[in-house]
Amino acid sequence: MIYTVHLDDNYVDARNLLEKMSLCKQGVYFENPLNRDITSSEYLTVEQFRREAKQSLTKIMNEHGIY
Repeated sequence: MIYTVHLDDNYVDARNLLEKMSLCKQGVYFENPLNRDITSSEYLTVEQFRREAKQSLTKIMNEHGIY
């Protein structure tokens, strides 16, 4: 049977428990939610970032008569 446990590592007791669990050689698996391919819709692709950065810099340069 697999149990899902959520621990907040901001607390000392939870950190101690995590340390003890990490010593187990079998039967303990840690899943890092940051390794999932779930991204926020607010994130930009590289191309979107480049486009927006270029537009922003061009606007600032035009305002100051540099471009």
